[in-house]
Amino acid sequence: MLTDSLITLFNRDLNKLIDEISLYKDETNLWITDGTISNSAGRLCIHLLGNLNHFIGAVLGKSGYVRQRDLEFSLVNVPASELILQIEDTLIIVENTLKKLSVNELESEYELQVFKEPMTTGYFLIHLSSHFAYHLGQINYHRRLLDK
Repeated sequence: MLTDSLITLFNRDLNKLIDEISLYKDETNLWITDGTISNSAGRLCIHLLGNLNHFIGAVLGKSGYVRQRDLEFSLVNVPASELILQIEDTLIIVENTLKKLSVNELESEYELQVFKEPMTTGYFLIHLSSHFAYHLGQINYHRRLLDK
């Protein structure tokens, strides 16, 4: 079933995000930008967690999470240990929410119209996974390029 695959992918990528954050030699480098690199790894991490907690946790799982998107792009110097705790919490929210989704819910229209046209919940969850992987790659590149 699609939810099993999505759980596997989100678990893999959230755990890889923990690895990436942990691999920084100097945790202050999580927050640096350079030239045309305008988003730090820390900022991208917070954005990814806000995205999943909102679209999966709050909308699908009714977790009560309230997204503060402005903070996703303005917070700085959050300790790596706090980011990792937030990633672990998000992993639990995502897995628990996805486990409860039925085939009918996956095939139904997603509750919010995020793009210009309606889409199924299953389609949007696939989008969220690819969005996460895209930014995870940016974080990996950021670490290898700027964590000197």
